Order: sequence, then C-alpha cells, then structure tokens
Amino acid sequence: MTDQLPPALRKPNLRRWEASEYLEHVHGITIAAATLAKLASTGGGPQFFPNNRTPLYPRTGLDEYAQQRLGKLVRSTSEVTA
Repeated sequence: MTDQLPPALRKPNLRRWEASEYLEHVHGITIAAATLAKLASTGGGPQFFPNNRTPLYPRTGLDEYAQQRLGKLVRSTSEVTA
C-alpha cells in the first residue's frame, strides 16, 4: 500500500504538513496541519518526535491515531454508543 503513496509520504517520519496529507490519503481523515499544531500544544493529537523546531510524526503513530479517531466498525447505527 505504501508504494501507492506519493514519494514524500513514504518516509518513516513525516513533517506536519506531510502527516496531514498522509492521514487524508491513507485513512480519509481530513485534518489541517494547523490543527495538528494545536493538538501538539493542547494534547489529543498523534504522537510525534520533537526534532528541534520540526516535529516528526512516525507513520505508525499516525495509523494508531487514525484507528482511535475512527473507532470500531459497526454494522448498524444501533451499535453506536454516545
């Protein structure tokens, strides 16, 4: 699957704007780079490496974040809990 990604998104660690694109390409989650920046300050976002002034997001961490955000699969709306 990673061979279908643009070359910039195949790296193991992605810059914030690349992480935003990765989440959209791979998981269909639209989240702006600015939102990822805010979540890095307030919490609740994907894990990242604080590499000087350039945060780096591991793709495995982005996949885990997407799975948590999407939740579990359901077969009907009656299975959804509030």
